[in-house]
Amino acid sequence: MAGHGFLPHFPVLLPVPDLRPWQAGNLLPGVWSFDSGRPGPHVALSCLVHGNEFAGALLLARWLSQGLRPQRGRLTFIFANLAAFARFNPADPTLSRFVDEDLNRVWCDRVLDGPRDSLELRRARALRPLIATVDVLLDLHSMLWPSDPLIITGAMARARDLGARLGVPPLVVADQGHGTGRRLIDHATFTAPEGHRRAILVEGGQHWEPETLATLEACATALLRETGLIEAPPPAAPVPRPAPSVAEVTRTVIAGTHGFSFVRPFRGGTVIRARNTLLALDGEAEIRTPHDDCLLVMPSPRTMRGHTAVRLARFLRPEDLAPP
Repeated sequence: MAGHGFLPHFPVLLPVPDLRPWQAGNLLPGVWSFDSGRPGPHVALSCLVHGNEFAGALLLARWLSQGLRPQRGRLTFIFANLAAFARFNPADPTLSRFVDEDLNRVWCDRVLDGPRDSLELRRARALRPLIATVDVLLDLHSMLWPSDPLIITGAMARARDLGARLGVPPLVVADQGHGTGRRLIDHATFTAPEGHRRAILVEGGQHWEPETLATLEACATALLRETGLIEAPPPAAPVPRPAPSVAEVTRTVIAGTHGFSFVRPFRGGTVIRARNTLLALDGEAEIRTPHDDCLLVMPSPRTMRGHTAVRLARFLRPEDLAPP
């Protein structure tokens, strides 16, 4: 068991990156930005919003070492919570998610302009002027429990359609965010109804798995090609890939008791075909699927009271999506 006695042991199969060469940044601490000098969008790739999710940091550190630069527009790499990452311990790898509070729940201007203080709030306040200049943001994440990788887009159709165009991973989920606070992708920079800026989040797979790093690299590469910051490869024989599926969250299940439990182990990405199928017991209350073909988004088998246990989603029809 992990040191806090609540979670099982998760092996760390990825090398812990040495980020010392990249801590200073060339714009802000932990932030590297490169302008091509040619017209184009400002694209940002962020990692380490949660300090124990370092697969994205491995990718960005490698691209920095390789000297990746945009052919047009501006490209920014953000190592968001280096202070939390500095606490990472492979013997108990879940404990370095944040220092004071979740950096991915503070991106509301009312909170950022308010009197409250924490290490994560100070970091978000330092990053906010930069974020306000970003046209397209991809936030690189991973997951604790087994799940198919997916792109999360928030509620904006323009972000949802961008995720579907990337095609990797092929599952795109639009949601309304978290009641406990706004994520980076939910900041007003990206959610103004009249705006053009877009932000998406990719959950590449389980923490510390080599396959997760490969998925994050494929997604980030697809985004840089989609936005024109790097060249697309010459045409080749098509590689068969599943067509993108887009789903919209219809219910977020919050554990109301400390006795929340699923009726069987569910993997994220599972589709329950029949409406009214029993999923879990929350004390004496039954949690059932609200509709047919119900997608289970990132179910958490160890859920404390007041925390999200699972999000339930319905697949959208092709005619609901914007044309390419």
